[in-house]
Amino acid sequence: MTAAETSIVLADDHPLVLRGLVDLFSTETDLRVIGTATDGRAALDLIIEKGPAIAVLDLVMPRLSGLEVLRELTHLGAPSRVVFLSALITDQQSIEAIGVGAWGILLKESAPEALVECLRCVRFGKRWLPGNLLDARVDTRAIGFPDRASPDADAPFLSEVLTTREREIVNLVARGLSNRHIGVLLGLTEGTIKIHLHNVYSKLDITNRTALAARVIRSGVD
Repeated sequence: MTAAETSIVLADDHPLVLRGLVDLFSTETDLRVIGTATDGRAALDLIIEKGPAIAVLDLVMPRLSGLEVLRELTHLGAPSRVVFLSALITDQQSIEAIGVGAWGILLKESAPEALVECLRCVRFGKRWLPGNLLDARVDTRAIGFPDRASPDADAPFLSEVLTTREREIVNLVARGLSNRHIGVLLGLTEGTIKIHLHNVYSKLDITNRTALAARVIRSGVD
């Protein structure tokens, strides 16, 4: 592999999908597949062994789900950046993936060129989230988010407009927790959490949890 190539591990429990992805990247001179897996456990072992720059994972796989693989990689401090390529992903799964540290989320129905562009974006340190997974007021197109470690100009704004309690809640939302779980952690009722979130949505001019999680990733709110 040359210095200009980006190493990739692919994981999907459908062999035909894997074959198609391998064929897709074989035509790209800057992207090289160094391994494939058909279940989550094999994917995790392969990523740890090979240390690819990027791991493209299906969300639903036998033995370990894509999210479970990402959690374990995050726990181990593995440097590989994870991109999810899934047939279907819910808002809650999107929020959880963002909170755990996913670098990209792409639906399988997207054009092959979009996946190639996504991986190039991720390679250069930009997060990739399709517009259809975000509130239109955040962005209506596929965008790259900066790393959480480098907050943007939203950070001071969010810190100023949100109360301490609201900041606690939005950070827990970004980690993928439900209102009920947040209430248990903070000693509040689920109804109180809903009221706080309603106020947060109004202040930030957004309408859903996915948009809120994306805003937190962009700003690095503490």
